Amino acid sequence: MVSNSALSQLSIYKKGKVRDVYDLGDNLLIVATDRISCFDFILPTLIPEKGKILTRISLFWFDLLKSVTANHFISADMDSLPAILQNPQDKDILKDRFMITKKCEVIPFECVVRGYISGSGWKEYENNGKVCGIDLPADLKESDKLSEPLFTPATKAESGHDENVSFEYMKQSIGEELANQLKDTSIAIYTKAAQYAEGKGIIIADTKFEFGFFDNKVILIDEVLTPDSSRFWPKDSFEPGKPQLSFDKQFVRDHLDSSGWDKNSAAPILPQDVVFKTQYKYKQVYKQITGIDF
Repeated sequence: MVSNSALSQLSIYKKGKVRDVYDLGDNLLIVATDRISCFDFILPTLIPEKGKILTRISLFWFDLLKSVTANHFISADMDSLPAILQNPQDKDILKDRFMITKKCEVIPFECVVRGYISGSGWKEYENNGKVCGIDLPADLKESDKLSEPLFTPATKAESGHDENVSFEYMKQSIGEELANQLKDTSIAIYTKAAQYAEGKGIIIADTKFEFGFFDNKVILIDEVLTPDSSRFWPKDSFEPGKPQLSFDKQFVRDHLDSSGWDKNSAAPILPQDVVFKTQYKYKQVYKQITGIDF
């Protein structure tokens, strides 16, 4: 398992909750660790092979969705690593968990698309009948499919919690033309991915995308449609009116919610059965979507 990538001859350029990013000059090296975060805390327990699963499923989606939008991916081939990383120690760390990507100017918004009402969206709807300021019909049940996908942006926090904001706020922040482009592209990506996944027996309830500028063009960056960034529900057990079974991080959130943790102090260690079930869920959704055993 990899908690911190700690490469021998490179210093970390940027450290996220799950990914370590290294500067390769014109490009970036993004390494997905086995860390898992919930409620804005990095948990002390690792999920075996999680970084490898996230990397592989992102690569699958980047390829499938390249007709919808360009993305930042360049290579995940070990031979493409620079010479200073062609040593056994670094190659052992990086194997199956890295991407070399284009270096982009990140647009500071999470582009969230919701096809079903769940999670924080459901809680907000229960309180005021809206999601991120968008009025919804009065008779929705938890997990209901929405009449059309909703675009609900959030500010992208370097640390702490991303904050849901209105589309009007997004337009005021980055300009109407760019905001509309991000909205249209996000919904197009979600629509194609959701149709594909449903054919594989998976409902993508919601997900989030990130974008950046490369050569003055907007492209898709970071991870895409992973169990860390999306809600994946098995289609054959879907039943509106309650929370759903899931192949994603919600399983860990539910455990933490029931553990008595106050979400202010240090996060608790996960029991081994929760670790193994989380690993299984991530592997299962990878296999179901890609058709390949992990």
